[in-house]
Amino acid sequence: MKHALLSIAAGSALLLAGCGQPAEKGAEAPAGQQTAEAGGQVAPAFTLANADGAQISLADFKDKTVVLEWTNEGCPYVKKHYSGAMQALQKEATADGVVWLTIISSAPGEQGFVEGESAKNWKQRFDAGFTHLLLDPTGATGKAYGAKTTPDMRVIDGEGRIIYAGGIDDKPTNKVEDLRGAKNFVRAALDDHAAGRPVATAFAQPYGCSIKYAEDTGSAAVKG
Repeated sequence: MKHALLSIAAGSALLLAGCGQPAEKGAEAPAGQQTAEAGGQVAPAFTLANADGAQISLADFKDKTVVLEWTNEGCPYVKKHYSGAMQALQKEATADGVVWLTIISSAPGEQGFVEGESAKNWKQRFDAGFTHLLLDPTGATGKAYGAKTTPDMRVIDGEGRIIYAGGIDDKPTNKVEDLRGAKNFVRAALDDHAAGRPVATAFAQPYGCSIKYAEDTGSAAVKG
């Protein structure tokens, strides 16, 4: 990527309701892991409505690098990232031709679920730089990718393969000051890919607020 960018991190040493525990930094994918969570797998196809009601498919962006970001505006981890660092990364990436799709997989009635005018206003309220805000109320797309937390990230290359999956960085805290000095794995993956290098870190353990899927009754925390 062309421009310097503040590294970003998210998380909390405090266990917050609905939020995940800090995970081991930079954890590698288990040997032989064959799911969409790990790097190198074919990205599952999907079609979702965006905040304006238009149907958006991953196939619409064939031959482009695509970032997927799972989000929940009520999550403390997400709030820290959206203090400015996430928007800056989005805008830098899209300026370089990357497509950035932000996905909400929260079930209707759960924290983070948005629809209607709330969805339409989300991008503007946060001054966000993503390409589309996509709504996944059934959770089918989130589950296909193994998304567990907010944030949870994927980078997909122009051939439709996942080249990065997992946590956004190596500092799972909810302190804004920890944005400084964190290694942002998404930025690093985009840099490696743009330079024609293999992605040095293809998987890192995700952390953050647990995604409440439609049939979940479950626990408040996601453990790494």
